[in-house]
Amino acid sequence: MAVNIEGLHVDQVLYDFVVNEALPGTDITAEAFWSGLSALVHEMGPRNRELLATRARLQNQIDVWHRVRNDAGRSVQTAEYAAFLTDIGYLAPEGAPFEIDTDDVDVEIATIAGPQLVVPVSNARYAINAANARWGSLYDAFYGTDALGSPPPAGPYSDDRGTHVIATARQFLDDYVPLDGIGHRDTASYSVDMIGLVAITVNGAQHRLVDPALFVGFQGPSTAPSRLLFRHHGLGIQIVIDRSNSIGALDQAGVADVLLEAAVTVIMDCEDSVAAVDADDKVQVYRNWLGLMKGTLTEEVTKDGRTFTRTMAADQHFTSVAGEAFSVRSRGLMLVRNVGLLMTNPAVVDRDGYEAPEGLLDAMITVLAALHDARSANAGNSRHASIYIVKPKMHGPDEVAFTNEVFSRVEQSLGLPLNTVKLGIMDEERRTSLNLAECIRQARHRVVFVNTGFLDRTGDEIHTSMEAGPMVRKAAMKSQLWITAYEARNVDTALACGLRGKAQIGKGMWAAPDLMADMVRLKIEHPQAGANCAWVPSPTAATLHAMHYHAVDVAAVQARLAGGERFSRNDLLQLPIAPVDCTADEIRAEVENNAQGILGYVVRWVDQGVGCSKVPDINGVGLMEDRATCRISSQHIANWLHHGVVTSDEVEAAFRKMAAVVDSQNAGDPLYEPMAPMFDGVAYRAACALAFEGIAQPSGYTEPILHTARAVKKAGLIPSP
Repeated sequence: MAVNIEGLHVDQVLYDFVVNEALPGTDITAEAFWSGLSALVHEMGPRNRELLATRARLQNQIDVWHRVRNDAGRSVQTAEYAAFLTDIGYLAPEGAPFEIDTDDVDVEIATIAGPQLVVPVSNARYAINAANARWGSLYDAFYGTDALGSPPPAGPYSDDRGTHVIATARQFLDDYVPLDGIGHRDTASYSVDMIGLVAITVNGAQHRLVDPALFVGFQGPSTAPSRLLFRHHGLGIQIVIDRSNSIGALDQAGVADVLLEAAVTVIMDCEDSVAAVDADDKVQVYRNWLGLMKGTLTEEVTKDGRTFTRTMAADQHFTSVAGEAFSVRSRGLMLVRNVGLLMTNPAVVDRDGYEAPEGLLDAMITVLAALHDARSANAGNSRHASIYIVKPKMHGPDEVAFTNEVFSRVEQSLGLPLNTVKLGIMDEERRTSLNLAECIRQARHRVVFVNTGFLDRTGDEIHTSMEAGPMVRKAAMKSQLWITAYEARNVDTALACGLRGKAQIGKGMWAAPDLMADMVRLKIEHPQAGANCAWVPSPTAATLHAMHYHAVDVAAVQARLAGGERFSRNDLLQLPIAPVDCTADEIRAEVENNAQGILGYVVRWVDQGVGCSKVPDINGVGLMEDRATCRISSQHIANWLHHGVVTSDEVEAAFRKMAAVVDSQNAGDPLYEPMAPMFDGVAYRAACALAFEGIAQPSGYTEPILHTARAVKKAGLIPSP
């Protein structure tokens, strides 16, 4: 069923959600909303299609340029290549220096450096857990992962491991909130006096912090506080004191836990980690985002045989040394990631029969939902009545300018001041990386975030240069000059554009949620690179990654880097192509690895509607997979097929072999539908199509094939052979 209103054909499910759930509590009438959406779709929809046509035109010109040189046996010369890209408008002229002037930005984005958690907003439990991940238990993170060098033991609580956990946490306190003359492990009790924190030993000796300013407040009586709050590099640290707790009862000072401020910001994702192909799916996404903005989202959870309701955490209350009450947020500041420009959705059809661009629907409805926070007297998210939206997969300055105008129109329709919506720019497409300063310029009044995304960026690198030659192996990509330049220039350009102290400069996801020891060892590189946020896949990972922001003073790193440019734009133009000198076995292993990752992700996406999941790789290591990882794997196979590195028969054999592997890896899932031995299911065909039809996919994206396959699966249709 559908409703015809203001020249739009709106699915009944979406219409009812907007009218009955999203609009009440705002001062927006239904007439005003649908009129505004109609204007947005009918006026900006054609321009959206024009921008997609520009992408296709530029790609065709680049393909022809490479083919002509290959046919003539000519290699790519960077200067000539850059001149060509400038002539066709792919490279934009670089304008005069400028700085962003975004205002009303919350401190979580402007000045606090820390982890950024990204979760699919379609899953209410994940969304609530993420919102509540502002504080995490260091004890739990150490005990329940391999962060200390070994996996957690099976069975009951291990006293030996617990002792190791507590000693390591105490060392963390000694490193970042040290006491004068003793370690925290030597403390028998804590108290607070008019000067500040007092640590008392078993013999009654009193010691204070080396830097008293690190202590900011406490809970409970000053003579026997139940919590102590410190702040270091802008991030909070709490010592929880509870002698009735099983851990605290055995501790000399009654310390039951150490909490770290962890997921300072959270991206609630409507895009790569979500499988939403129709009105029902989109309403699930929008309803959860609405609940987050209203602070009312709940979820019934069954764990260890008991069922309870999970809700959004309330603020914590402390007392300062001066005796003044203050509150501390328990929720991360939430941003929402809309979809890009590519896909449409049948939930809304315009008067000319075009499905509405999904990004336009996201813009209007996610902002509408966020009004419940922005116009609330007791805002649970932004204290500045700002609305934070991350926009992915924009190609170059014109698309950023388009997005900026879209949000200006949404603000006007919903009666919001100009630039209420703050914009995050995902630097994950080649034309954006090469023109990043000009992209930022187009939205300089609302930019609050730029970040790198290695997987999507690599997928676009492969697709854009598909005709240039065979790509290096995936493992070799990270050592290519272009990727080094990309990661560095993202920081350098953002600093040059004035983001320091005003916005986030981000780095990408740690994709192996079970390998926390490796994350603790390696992900410190992100703050060391000058990034004041970096993505993590879980609340536990956020807690562990938070340690890196105590070890590294990101503000000082950014100050040191400001004004420099470590790589040129031409360095970004170095193509990752090389003669494939692998053995036949190495080529087969590369293709099988790609095929296994594609199949493991696609089968859940298509058959179960799971947009992001922990998929075992070919070696059984669980990796967080979303459409970005699928994009690079499918484009890599497509490239090797196109250049004859591997044959169609060899790729088909790899997919069939890996389908059996994926089937065995999912044997314990009662909802799983095996792909072998028939190899004729919707999911299997979609996975193969991503590789065999990869060149034909716009920008190498996976969405068109996946959306079509998921819609077929939901409809219960059987595709033709």
